[in-house]
Amino acid sequence: MSETLERPATIETAQPRRDVEAWLQAFEGALADGRVDDAAELFGATSFWRDLVAFTWNITTVEGREGVRDMLGAVLGDVRPSTFRVEEEPTEAGGVTEAWITFETGVARGRGHLRLKDGKAWTLLTTMTELKGFEEPLAERRPMGAEHGASRERRTWSEKRAAEQASLGHDTQPFVLVVGGGQGGIALGARLRQLGVPAIVIDKHERPGDAWRKRYKSLCLHDPVWYDHLPYLDFPKTWPVFAPKDKIGDWLEMYVKVMELNYWSKTVAKNARFDEAAGEWIVTVERDGEEMILRPKQLVLATGMSGKANMPNFPGMDRFEGEQHHSSQHPGPDAYKDKRVVVIGSNNSAHDISAALWEAGADVTMVQRSSTHIVKSDTLMEKSLGDLYSERALKNGITTAKADLIFASVPFRIMHEFHIPLYEEIARVDADFYAGLEKAGFRNDFGVDGSGLFMKYLRRGSGYYIDVGASQLIIDGKIKLKGGQVEAITPTGVKLDDGTELPADLIVYATGYGSMNGWVADLVSPEAADKVGKVWGLGSDTTKDPGPWEGELRNMWKPTQLPNFWFHGGNLHQSRHYSQYLALQLKARLESIPTPVYALAESHHAR
Repeated sequence: MSETLERPATIETAQPRRDVEAWLQAFEGALADGRVDDAAELFGATSFWRDLVAFTWNITTVEGREGVRDMLGAVLGDVRPSTFRVEEEPTEAGGVTEAWITFETGVARGRGHLRLKDGKAWTLLTTMTELKGFEEPLAERRPMGAEHGASRERRTWSEKRAAEQASLGHDTQPFVLVVGGGQGGIALGARLRQLGVPAIVIDKHERPGDAWRKRYKSLCLHDPVWYDHLPYLDFPKTWPVFAPKDKIGDWLEMYVKVMELNYWSKTVAKNARFDEAAGEWIVTVERDGEEMILRPKQLVLATGMSGKANMPNFPGMDRFEGEQHHSSQHPGPDAYKDKRVVVIGSNNSAHDISAALWEAGADVTMVQRSSTHIVKSDTLMEKSLGDLYSERALKNGITTAKADLIFASVPFRIMHEFHIPLYEEIARVDADFYAGLEKAGFRNDFGVDGSGLFMKYLRRGSGYYIDVGASQLIIDGKIKLKGGQVEAITPTGVKLDDGTELPADLIVYATGYGSMNGWVADLVSPEAADKVGKVWGLGSDTTKDPGPWEGELRNMWKPTQLPNFWFHGGNLHQSRHYSQYLALQLKARLESIPTPVYALAESHHAR
């Protein structure tokens, strides 16, 4: 036994535990007795309680004692919380005591994270981990597989799978239909499978993973492998830190097979309407050229928060004599050697495509219409992600699952406060790099409040580039840079508002993506899209993220204003983490567990 384990607890190490246990005891007692005011007084005047489904059947954050009082007043009678326990030894630093906790409700078990300041809760995270009586078949609950003994009625695993696949969607209906079979739909499909929820994932492509394979050939993940695992099945230890697109595509295809998803490729959802009397969606799909009707109780749109292309409508586009396409349709650089290419945009796709075109021998000009946040990949890994998602983090006991909860424990209202000093340090460390960009005429920013990349991602899903090499090409003048607005597309190029005309054989519109409710307009109706409202963003009242303040990402992974309709997606990290909470909400509805939703989000913005 190690010296550390043998040493008795000191006053310094024991005090944080005593503080946390005293708070939990008081909190649980107040909840058990229905003393909502007393429970609220255990929170600081400035405080935040983020709940992922456990108390609210929603994903929501309440702020301050009034927020806690309102939430508990609405949900406490249904939730019946109990058994709050310290899970790991609490820690204290800088006047903040932190603790991992577990708890139960009447129908579920949960895990959470607590931060205390001056004996009061500053932040509290509560998450649902499993429904009682409907636990996933994991570890000691895993299925036997082999059926020992003899039976003339025996059916093999493959026969059972074939029968299920032949029946679902024909003789029997899925409880959940997931529209979109990228990483989001696949991750959710895996969660639903383990929870025993009959589900079909549909995708327009020929094979799982084609949404990655069919993008421009230089595309690779800009997030590191530790950040990107899918549920249940981590990437192997030999996996590259930044995976190329085709490798991701092959992994997703393999994952669909080994996780036994009911995945329909070459299938397009044509239209959908909700049958209120039956409490189900009527969805017309075309599967490999054959039209059919599905009647799921729950409909999930997993078409990607960066899935509906924003194709601009510049004057003269119809007269351009060359080739033009959105970045999502870019085939790669091979056909454009010695061609003049204008890339309109200056975010991730614009940089990746420009760099690949330059490598292929094209003459590339990037048009920067507004300032962009640039951060070097290596610096981001070291300064931002390294403590949570890296080999260093794993050696310190921070698994991907634990890192996800640490990330989730920081309320969005104050998250920028944690990021501002981080990006001030990044600006200092990479001062020469940023000076080079400025000298080249590139307009860089760190967000409206200096909080950098992830806050831009949450607020607007755009406006940044993680540099993996293209920035140096701009600094060196190898990728030409021109600032300004597009006035018109001429037959031979791009005319800017300063009168400059850029000759082009190819124009790539790296102009981003629209809100996911644009897909709702296409699939259901424009009225339904406006009813559900804008998807993504926090309501921070910053560029492309209009207020009012939401406290959470709009409409993601939680009930919406449309009955039995859900949005799922985000990057690989979000697809993995939040698929758990969406799957639990869907499972509860399958099993007719009451799910009274607290603070159903209102719609403030149409498309």
